[in-house]
This record gives sequence, C-alpha cells and structure tokens, in this order.
Amino acid sequence: MKRFLTSAAAVVKQGSGALLPAFLLAGCATVSETPAPRLPALDVPAKGETQPVGTANDDAADDPAIWRNRADPAASLLLGTDKKAGLYVYGLDGKVRDFAAAGRLNNVDLREVTLASGQGAVLVAASDRSDEAEPRIALFWLDTASGKLLSLGTQGFLAPGHRAMEAYGFCMGAARGADELARAYVVMKDGTVVESALREADGAIRAEALREVKVATQAEGCVVDDATGTLYLAEEDVGIWQIALDAQTLEAKAFARVGAADGLVDDVEGLALARDEDGQAWLLASSQGDSAYALFTLPGGKLAGRFRVEGGSLGGTSETDGIEVALGDFGPDYPGGIFMAQDGDNAPHAQNFKLVSWEAIRAALKLD
Repeated sequence: MKRFLTSAAAVVKQGSGALLPAFLLAGCATVSETPAPRLPALDVPAKGETQPVGTANDDAADDPAIWRNRADPAASLLLGTDKKAGLYVYGLDGKVRDFAAAGRLNNVDLREVTLASGQGAVLVAASDRSDEAEPRIALFWLDTASGKLLSLGTQGFLAPGHRAMEAYGFCMGAARGADELARAYVVMKDGTVVESALREADGAIRAEALREVKVATQAEGCVVDDATGTLYLAEEDVGIWQIALDAQTLEAKAFARVGAADGLVDDVEGLALARDEDGQAWLLASSQGDSAYALFTLPGGKLAGRFRVEGGSLGGTSETDGIEVALGDFGPDYPGGIFMAQDGDNAPHAQNFKLVSWEAIRAALKLD
C-alpha cells in the first residue's frame, strides 16, 4: 500500500538544547495503486554474491558496507546487516567470516579512524532499532586481519526526555572536530536526522547529539560526501535531498525527485557515493519501486544512467534496500571497484547481497 506524500520540513537542533525553527519546504503529491513502471535501464550481471543471511522467509538482509584492504585487495571485507538478528562480515568470496548477534541492526557504515594513541582502527557502526522508542548506535571494532567484530555495545545520543523515535537509517562522515573520531547520522523513521559526534572517552566510544534536520515523511538511506561536506538523504516516497554540513543551520535542499525525469520510482532506498582517482563522483540510489539503480553525476545531480542487476548465472536483484560502492583495486574479479546490493528475493534461499564489478557498470553506462 502506497502512502500519501508530502515534501520536507526542516528543523534544526543544536547542542543538547531546544529545537530551533528552520523553514518549511511546502508541497504534496499522491501515489496511485498501479504497479510501478519499469523505466529504461541497462542490465549488468552480478559477479558474486554472499551467503544468505540467517533469517529465512522474511525481509531480513538490509544494508552493506565495504572495507578495502589496500595492501592485499583480495583480502578486503564486506559487511551486511540481518535486520532481525545482527551483523555479518564476509570475504570477497561471499563466505561468512563472522556474525555478531547484536539484534535489530538496520543500516551499517564503517570508517578508518585514528585513535588518541595514534593507532589506526576500523570503526563499524549501525542503527540499532531494538527499542523503537529509544534510538541507539551499535558500535564495533573490525579486526581486519581476522575478519572478526569486537562489540563496543550500544550508545544512546539524545538528551533525557526526548520524544520517542525509532532509529532506522545510518551513515557516517569524517570527523568535524579535533577530538572526534567521526560524525554519525541516524535517520529516524519519521524523517528526523540526528548528527552526533563520536568521541573516545574512558576506553569507550561516546555519542553526543549536535544538530538535527527533518523531512516530512519516512526516510532511510543516507551517505556523506566528505570531499564536499554534503549529506545526501533519501525520503522514500519523495526523492533525494542534499544537506550542506558546513552550514551553521542544516537545511534540506531538493536533489532529485521521484518520477521518470530523475529516474526514481518510489521507494527510494539505499544511497552510495563513488569518487574516482580523477575526482569524478557519482551518487547511486536504489530505485526500489522498479528494482533498478539510478546514477547521478556530482556536483549538479544530472542523471547519468540507470541499470539493473540482471543476467548471468547468479540471478539479479529485486526490491533492493541498502547499497554500497567502493572504488579501487579489489583483485582480478573487481579491478576497478565493487557495487554491493541487497537482494530482496533470493528464492529459494534467504535474502543475500549481490556483488557487481564497477567496471561492468561503468562500461554499460559509458561513464567516461
């Protein structure tokens, strides 16, 4: 059942204090009950896939993340959530390397960080929706040599007495303060996005809410472009918003709208960002309503093409939630990078994640 749509209203919260008024982005639309159209898209076959998640006969696999081993690209690691049960680590062969039974983790991201000691580490974090009234962030260290996760527990980040909110989407960006490891962006199911600073404290990682911005209806997918200081947010039945993180007040501005002109069929789900060695960047979006992916050039947001993961011996993807892309050498099967997408129908098996060569996408869409 499709929902009634409105566009976005933005509000900002600073520090741990009260909400500050921002502005209202007006407008509304309705969605028909007819099947989603299948807009033109090129077929690109999957090169690999992960083992299915453990939760069978349910919508369970959701969001991936990718860690690239620069010294040994073939030893890179893939992560993916089972939103009913926890978090997986896979090798490039798709086999499970580890599983953290951490509960209802929805979206996941990772960052290479430098600790106060000067030691480098890979911080993994995910939105924890185990308590739908109390949003939390689940935190882990990723041991890149063994592929194992070390749980750091969960962190609340909102001040006492806040309104009930369910953590849903999640992404991380670069630290924006000298004492920070990273910035975390938790997307609540009602369209609120809370920006928090992640800091070391007494041997743990602490989260502190700093600001927030809100769109009017359900949102989930997000990604941060550190090069431009921009947060991209998917409001599922409306489109994609861009938010300048360097601004004192967070403000959501339209980037792409649901509709044929921008290549998006609701729901708009996962977002991912690719930037090559020459600085050319693209934003990828899961057009879940027609089981396709739209690719936009950055900056500017021009639609560069659409593709589906179809063909080949591994089957395609459908109704994709989360996506991720990482460029660079990942070994002979993925010499230019990997695109990773949740497969909503991996029958007769449970849901999993499909892996696609970035070079194959680039060739299909003639990205020069």
